[in-house]
Amino acid sequence: MPLKYLISACLAGHAVRYDAKSIPLRGLQRLMQTHEVITACPEMLGGLSCPRLPAEIQNGSALDVLNGHAQVRDGLGTDVSKAFIEGAYQTLKLAQQHHVDIVVLKEFSPSCGTHAIYDGSFSRTKIEGQGITATLLMQHGFQVMSEHEFLAMIEEQF
Repeated sequence: MPLKYLISACLAGHAVRYDAKSIPLRGLQRLMQTHEVITACPEMLGGLSCPRLPAEIQNGSALDVLNGHAQVRDGLGTDVSKAFIEGAYQTLKLAQQHHVDIVVLKEFSPSCGTHAIYDGSFSRTKIEGQGITATLLMQHGFQVMSEHEFLAMIEEQF
């Protein structure tokens, strides 16, 4: 039975990023021909608009945000944590409903980063860490990977 994937909507070519752009993932078209692919943008699912101000996790980790001990703030300092948390839970719900096997998320995003995110200073400085959606999905047992890991994996398969 073919694997089922949940992939960040921006990687599938949907213009849903904060800057209303997408970062289409090469190789996804081949995968979509042979596997079920669900797309989601946690930030849009959480009720944020497009375009929107960039946002970063501040004063802690994604786990701290989920536990109410840190925040996600946009470039003007507005706390948008509630939308990020809601989007993470909506994405989890989709993954569970569709029984996905692998989740592919956009690295560096405060929602989707799997290994690295921005440091909260809006200086484009990257640090080791995970986004809120990535953290929640991993907590629930989903295999989560960045687009870089995914590309390496599909190169081996195709």
